[in-house]
Parts: sequence; structure tokens; C-alpha cells
Amino acid sequence: MGTQPTIIAVLVGTLFAVSGTLATAPVQAAEPTSDLQSADPQTSDKQTSDPQIRVDETLTVIGRSENIPLNVAANVAIIDAAAIEQSGATTLTEVLRGQNGIQIADSNTGAIFAMRGFSAGQAANNTLILLDGRRLNNIDIAAPSINAIPLNQVERVEILSGSAGVLYGDQAVGGVINIITKAPEGSGGSMQLSGGSFSTYEGRGDLFGAINDKWRVYGAVSYNQGDNYRKHNANETTSILGRLQYRDEGDSFFVEGSYYDNHRELPGALSLDQFKDDPTQATTQVDSYMHEMTSAARLGIKHQLTQHWQLAADVNYSDTLTTGLNTWSSTRRDSRSLLELNPKAVGTFTTGSGELRLVTGLDLSRGESEFSSGRSNEQKQASAYVQATVPLTEELSYIVGGRYAKVEDELVDPQAYASGVELDQDAHGLELGINYRPSRSQRFYLRFDENFRFAKVDEQAYTSANVLGLDPQTGYSYEAGWDLTLASHTLRVSAYRLDLEDEIVFDASAASPAGGSFPGANVNADASRRYGVNLDWDWQLSQAVQLGLEYHYIDAEFTEGLNLGKALSWVAENSGRAYVSYDISDSLQLFAEGVYTGERFMEGDNANQDPKLQAYTLTNLALNYSHQNWLASLRVDNLLDEDYVSAGYYSAFGSGYYAGTGRNLRLSVSYRF
Repeated sequence: MGTQPTIIAVLVGTLFAVSGTLATAPVQAAEPTSDLQSADPQTSDKQTSDPQIRVDETLTVIGRSENIPLNVAANVAIIDAAAIEQSGATTLTEVLRGQNGIQIADSNTGAIFAMRGFSAGQAANNTLILLDGRRLNNIDIAAPSINAIPLNQVERVEILSGSAGVLYGDQAVGGVINIITKAPEGSGGSMQLSGGSFSTYEGRGDLFGAINDKWRVYGAVSYNQGDNYRKHNANETTSILGRLQYRDEGDSFFVEGSYYDNHRELPGALSLDQFKDDPTQATTQVDSYMHEMTSAARLGIKHQLTQHWQLAADVNYSDTLTTGLNTWSSTRRDSRSLLELNPKAVGTFTTGSGELRLVTGLDLSRGESEFSSGRSNEQKQASAYVQATVPLTEELSYIVGGRYAKVEDELVDPQAYASGVELDQDAHGLELGINYRPSRSQRFYLRFDENFRFAKVDEQAYTSANVLGLDPQTGYSYEAGWDLTLASHTLRVSAYRLDLEDEIVFDASAASPAGGSFPGANVNADASRRYGVNLDWDWQLSQAVQLGLEYHYIDAEFTEGLNLGKALSWVAENSGRAYVSYDISDSLQLFAEGVYTGERFMEGDNANQDPKLQAYTLTNLALNYSHQNWLASLRVDNLLDEDYVSAGYYSAFGSGYYAGTGRNLRLSVSYRF
């Protein structure tokens, strides 16, 4: 967002703020820190002496250490608590749609977020999703469960557009989305009830308190049920979170547990004629459903070792069981678990030219998955990284870093690898960047990042008979950008190019594995190239009116092989978002936005055989009312009830379409105590 918020946004942000959460002021915005963050007194209280310039001093962990967005040589955006409340959004999908060029696919089971020109089938493996810095991406191709994070737990969302191969390694190819949860330090809580279209009902609550001046507790719970837009697509979803945290000067500690339960009916894919006739209909002939249950535990510690060095470590464990009945009458009982250890050291040194920052650490993980088909997999990853931000002058700094990663896969598949197979692979990344701030109001940056991703375990277990293990996907990202931040305007412009080799995709025309149960196989595809331009502008027109505009252009095509020059499927060349926020009074605010997604080829139509899917614009409207500790919000998504394809998969024998949600109204009432 980046500009001065409207009056109502300040009121809303203040209404839901507690000590340690977001505070918004007309000239300066300061963000809270998460469990492993602490404000830097040398940066968090800065103000510019020029009243015409507003410098966003928001702290961010996108660089795996506390920093300021304008000091990071990358395209970083932050959606803060005030912006979330201002939009009236009720889910993270609504918050992220259209932001920073994010394109969404949803096969009526949950959203997948694509950045920098990836198809829906690849997005879950090339966009890294973090929760307080913890990976939500799985070791198999299943997409992260974003629905497991209700908005009452979210403090802000950080978005890094572009690859982050050094900082985060595997899968951080198109971008990184880091969701920061609340870490309140006072005592209080909130309750929210909402209901709306498609028999949707939801209740949320959180409670927090101080045991003493160092120990605090936080808990949150949510329950949602609804029939959803399509028939036979009802869901029942529960989320529970509990956290105990300690903070004393430079030291902090937390332990956290969470549980997520989602039962959802599966309506099946539609043919084109069925989609045109009635996009709400279900096509499955059986009582198909999916039931996902995830338990997770986290532990983190941070210690200020010396004046210059800070040590930190996270231990994360998650366990998921998914049961269900597929649309083709096949039962499933799949399980996965992931254990991670992430120690790191952050060094900060003052030089005559500015602050030198060094971040180094290890990422260690061990994941297991078992499928009802008899397939079982184990994957171990170990990597080391280092990144340095070095000041040359007070205005100019450069960033340099590197990562080395190694992966070991143990795969068993009763059809493809009945006796099992072991694979060992490695990859590396390199980062170079320049950040130039000629004034406090603007900065220029140049950035190069070498990225990679390893094949997921179920991708490695389903390759053509003559292929024993897919090569790691590698890529090179180049980007240049300019940011301008004034009292009433913010403007961000960037241009990039992303080249990929050995891109890991599923090819329906490839030879199946020996004994394979369905056509096609996972392959290292022909080389591809993506380049694009991003424009993001926010304008505080008056104290009551705020405007915003985003435009994103992507040219994505194959650069080798049979599809040379063909457009990559499911990538809209043009997309954008525009919004307006208007304070009708001190208590009443109107928010309206339009999210545009341009024409694109159906997912998997790499030869560009069929006509493109039609472009569409979703018009969303919210009316927010605040009074003392109360907030009421009426939001309407897809106000014009436009029919659109939210996900689709190409086949020469008949493609499958999934309908996006029609007009959706939601009324929410919240109380903070």
C-alpha cells in the first residue's frame, strides 16, 4: 500500500490495535514485529524532516532479518492490517487477488497463487508460501492450505516479487509470500460473526494476555461452514492456534501449536458446454469429498549474543492426513509430515558509510509422505546460505550472497519403482544487487538472483521409463526497479526477466512409466523465458479519498523445442487492479476495487491449440462502519455476477473447467475488548 491511509483506515487500525500491533499515523507508519522480530531503535522511530516526504519505515522479515523495504534490493510490498480491514476482505484469497501481479487458480478446493508467469499446475511449486517465515509448501505437489490461516490471526502480508534463491532456496522462483501472524503484548481479545451467500456462516475469536512483563499467551479459533457457489461443494472448516511467548530485551522465545480441519465436497470438472449452461452444477457421479487434517508445532528462540551478533533458530513440525473419495470413485488416505530446523546468525556492524548487515544460516528438513496407492517417499534437504548487505556510501549499497543445497530422495512406487530408488542431487544459487537511495523519498535497485527447485517426491516417482530422476530446475532472474515515496503518493516501477532451464512440468504426451496407471509423465521441459513490467501507484487524493492502480504485463513463452515461440499456458499477458477508498464520515467508509485478468490459454495447452479463455474483471465492494469497539463490514465480491473460469485443464479429448464464484455477499460484525 505505502501511502497515507484514509481516516477510517486509521480508525479501524486503531480499533483493532493493541500494544505490539499496527499503529498508523498521518506521516509515519510503523509495523509490529512477529515472534522472532524486535524493532530496531535506530530505524523504527525515524521520521523525515521534510513534511512533504513520507518514508515507510515498516520492518520486514522478507530478508530473513529485520529490515526496511526501501533498503532491500528487491520488489517488496506489504499489505498491512489497516489495508486488510479497509478492504472488508474475509479471506486471504480476497486480500491477495491481483496484488503484485498475483494470478489465482482455484479448482473449487482452494486457491493457488502464481507469480511471475507460472501456470496453476506449477505455481504451488514455484511460489513459496511462508507463515511467520515457516514453509507451508509441501514435499509433494499438493498446494499449501491457505484456508488454514483465518484473517483474525493475520497482522500483515509481505510479498517479494521475483526469485529468492539465496535467501530461501528451493521453490522460491516466482516470488515469496510471507504471512505474519499477530503477536500482541497487551491483554484483550476479539470476537467476529459473519454470514452471507451460499449459506455461509463463520465465527472467529482470539484472546491474549500478559502473564507478567515477560511472558504472554495468545490463542485464536475460527469455524466456517458453507455450501459454496457450486453444487456438491460444501465445506466445514476449523482452525485453532495457541502460543506462549517470552521477550526480554534482546532475547525472545516462543512455542506454538495449531490444528486445521477442512472437510470439503468435490463437484468435479465441467465441460465447456456445461460451464456455459450452468456453471454451478456438479458433474461427479459419486459422493466425492476431501478431508484434510493438519497438526503443527513450532518453537523459536532468539538471543543477542554480542553487540553485533544475534543468534536465532526455528524448529517446525507439521503432520497432515488427507482422506476422501475422488470423483472417479477411488478412495484416498494420504499422509505427509515435515520436520525443519533453521538456525541462523545475523550480524550488524556500523561503518563510516552506513550499516553492514550479514545473514547466514542453515536450512535442514526431513519430509515423509505415504499415498493410498502404495507409494511412499522420503526427502531430506540440507542447505547453507550467506548474504551480505554492504554500504559503499550513505546512499549506495550492494548485496551479495550464495547458497548451496543438497537433496536426497528415497522413493518407492508399486508400479514405477517397486524395489525402490534413491536419488542424490544438489543445486546452488547466487545473488548480486545494488540499492541506491539518492534521497529519503526514492530508491533505485538492480538485482540478479540465481534460483532453483528440486522435483517433488511424487514428481520424481512418476517419470518416463527411460528417466531415472528429474534434474533440478534452474533459473536466472534479472530485475530493475524504482520507488518514489512522497507524502501523498507512492509509485513503484519495475522490469524483470526470468529464464528457466529444465523446468519441471507434467506432460500428458510424454511416455508413461513402466506400469504407469495414467497417461503422461513428469519431465524436464524445454527452456522458457518470462519478462514483464510492473506498475504500482497509490495516491492520497485528499484526507478522505485514497486511490490505487496496479498494472502487470507478462510475456511468457517457450524458447526451445517443439513449442518454440508458443505462449506458456494459463498466464495472462495483462492483469491489473484499481481501487478507491472514500471516508463518508468519521465512522463510515466505502471501498471499491476492480481486479482484471486478461486472456490466457487453458492450462496445459502448450501448443496453443484452442482459443484463449476470455478476460474478466471482478468488481468488489465493501462498506465499513466503526463505533467505539465495534466494527461492521458488508462486502460484496463479484458484484456484477460475472461468469469466469477459475481453473481449467486442457485435453485434446475434452478440457475440464472449474467455475469461479458468482456474486457473493458477506456481512461481518466484530467486537474488540
